[in-house]
Amino acid sequence: MRAVWSNASIGGMRRSVVIVGDHAGFRVRARALLAAAGYEVVGEAGAGESGVRAARDLRPEVVLLDVQLPDITGFEVARRIDEDPDPPVIILISSRDAADYGGRIGRSGARGFICKAELSAGALEAVLKGSGR
Repeated sequence: MRAVWSNASIGGMRRSVVIVGDHAGFRVRARALLAAAGYEVVGEAGAGESGVRAARDLRPEVVLLDVQLPDITGFEVARRIDEDPDPPVIILISSRDAADYGGRIGRSGARGFICKAELSAGALEAVLKGSGR
């Protein structure tokens, strides 16, 4: 994969990201992929409650949020984060297809959805720019 520095920055500053997902292996792969594309991964969380805390404490620009978490759903995490003043952009991820969640993605407060198998810097940028799912 080619690094895309300009897409991952705002005014010369790298976009900050928190990754929330219960599979450590996925978090490691996502961190490497995003870092190679110029994102600054400022934190990770393995569960929903810790994901809410990480988003509030670290104040990233983007939260990459797994729908299936061991304690509360990604939808609940998104709702809580979205209620904060000046919330980050939330992008839901899952190993399942978006169609499996019906209208819940659209009602979640998230900017969009990316299937884990399709996660790439380009897919992330498409959602961030509003041209993705």
